Order: sequence, then structure tokens, then C-alpha cells
Amino acid sequence: MSNKKHEDIEMGSSRESDAFAEKAPFLARSNSQPRSSQSTSFSNYFDKIDHSPGASILAYCLSSISMTVVNKYVVSGSDWNLNFFYLAIQSIVCTIAILLSKQLGAFQNLAPFDSVKAKKWFPISLLLVGMIYTSTKALQFLSVPVYTIFKNLTIIVIAYGEVLWFGGSVSPMALLSFGLMVLSSVVAAWADIQAAIDGFGPSPDSSAAISTLNAGYAWMGMNVFCTAAYVLGMRKVIKKMNFKDYDTMFYNNLLTIPVLIVCSLMVEDWGSENLMKNFPEETRNHIFIGMIYSGLAAIFISYCSAWCIRVTSSTTYSMVGALNKLPIAISGLIFFDAPITFGSVSAIFLGFISGLVYTWSKVKGTVKNVLPVSQPTMSASAQSNRDANS
Repeated sequence: MSNKKHEDIEMGSSRESDAFAEKAPFLARSNSQPRSSQSTSFSNYFDKIDHSPGASILAYCLSSISMTVVNKYVVSGSDWNLNFFYLAIQSIVCTIAILLSKQLGAFQNLAPFDSVKAKKWFPISLLLVGMIYTSTKALQFLSVPVYTIFKNLTIIVIAYGEVLWFGGSVSPMALLSFGLMVLSSVVAAWADIQAAIDGFGPSPDSSAAISTLNAGYAWMGMNVFCTAAYVLGMRKVIKKMNFKDYDTMFYNNLLTIPVLIVCSLMVEDWGSENLMKNFPEETRNHIFIGMIYSGLAAIFISYCSAWCIRVTSSTTYSMVGALNKLPIAISGLIFFDAPITFGSVSAIFLGFISGLVYTWSKVKGTVKNVLPVSQPTMSASAQSNRDANS
């Protein structure tokens, strides 16, 4: 471009070159003005979204709903039996995404890997493996609404675990919410079993359907205690480690990768026939996309949680977590063949109300603890409750 310009100047007169020199600054200035205004408008637009409470709440809800729906889609195949492999892919994708984000400057507070901290955190990662494995097995056998309702029972176990180990307390309103949670779980189980007996759902054989539900309830019961053990253990260790949110996510995913791979190689069938059953040709690409997305969704949820707390408040975030259980349960009715009966709808409603009552009890407890001048007695961990609700 510069060579062509010099040739034109040499061929033209000196007057033409002077005229061009006089016009050049104005041409450059006129071309730069639209770009500057355009970049400013984009910056203002993204800044407005970044400070929007509605956008943060919507992003958090969509990320958590999509995570549950995608997990259910991947493990809901009739011949699916590679849960350890699926969870290993999740952890690998999440770890790679965290490291790439750190290189790009998104996770600047992420500390370098420390082998000493890794050894201390490894038992917590083992508890995490138990939690996520039993979670996927329960989701494989149960419908999304029933899984979401039964997940509330984890809150009760965590609350009383904190009473025993950390000297917490349970308020009367929290007790009321616990009663509603148990009632909603009983109604959900009754509605599921009744639907199976009547022949509703994916399996017309009632005995096979009830056997599937019993397996789901067994895995769900194990998941409740595994989740409580993980949350309570993490609370006890995390204060000593001085971890930030992304540090916890990084160590959890990195340390679970070898455990999940070894478990998959030892327990799961890697024969070509079984792989064809788990990844049928007609849905293979969709399953792989879902597996990769589920790993990225963990980061999306973590970021959206921090975003929601930053632009609203922890109280609003807790309330959104309670309200979000309703669309998650409804998404299971929409995207999957979950029976829609009076009992199932009643159970979803009771579970929704119990979540609201429990969140309100936490809000009242938080306000009450702020008022005294003296140091209050240690109460239940807000982070533990938040993990239980997720």
C-alpha cells in the first residue's frame, strides 16, 4: 500500500502531493470516529448487562437447568453403564477450561498447583467422587422432578450434621421446612409408584418399572449421605486451605480425574459391543456434545453464582436457588417422559414451598445474627446450604 502511494506521488505534481498530505489526517480522523463510537457502544452494552440483576439471575437459572437436563439426557439411555467414564470426561473438560481461562486472564486469582495442598484435599475429592457418581446413578433411574424433590433431603442431613459437629442450631421455621421436604418426598415416591403400577411412563411392565424406581431410591439415599459427607468435610477442611472458589473447583476436578479413570477401567465394560450400546450411531454425536457441555456447565454455574451474588445479594441468590427448583422440575416433565399426575404435581409444589420456607428461615437467621453486638454462636454454614441446594 505504501509503495503504491509513493509511485502515485512521484507520477503526480507536487501540488497534488501537498493536497493529499493535507487531506490524509482528516480522512484518518473521519474513519476512526465510527470505530471509536461503535466500540464505546458495545462496551456500554456489555457493562449494562454485567451490572444487570435480571441478566445474572436468568443466566444462573438457565445454566443450572441445562446442566440437569443434559446430565439426564446422557445417562438416560436404556443400555447406559459408563457413569465413571462420563464423570471423568466432565472433570477433564472442566480442568482444561479452567487452565485456559487462567491463561487468558479470566481466572487471575487461581493459585498455582501445590502438591502439599493436593494431598490434604484428596480425601475431599474422594467424597466428591462418591457424591457425583451416586447422583448420576439416581438421575439415571429417577425422573428429574423426583430427583429434584429428593435432593432437598440433603439439606436436613447437612443441618443436623452441623448441629453435631459445628455447634449449629435449627430454627422452628427450618423444622417446618424439613417437614414439608419429607412430605413432598413421600408424595413424590407414592405418585411415582402409583404411575408405575398403572403402566404410565417409559416402561409398560409395572414390575420392571417398580424395580427401576427402587434402584433409583437406593442410589438417591446413598447420594443424600454422600453429599452431606462431602459438604461437611469440605467445610471443615476449606478454612485451613484458604481456598478461593476457583481453587476449590480446580483441585476437585484435577484430583478426581485419576480416580474416575481407574474406576472406569476396573469396573466398567470397555468391550466394543458395550461401547456400541452406550454410544449408538444415531445419537453418538449428541451424547459427546452433551458430555463436553456438562463439563463447561460446571464453570458456567460457578461464574453465574458469583455474578448473581455480586450484582444482587446472597439473600437474593438463596431465594433464586429455591425458586429455581420449580423450573428444573418442570423441565423434566417437558423434555423427558415423566408421568404428569396429580401426585407428581403436588409433590413438586410441596418441594417448591419447602425450599421457600427454608430459604426464608436462613434469611431470618442471617438478620438475627447481625443484630447482637457480642460474637454470636457459630450457626449453620451458608456455603454448605448453598451447595446442598445446587
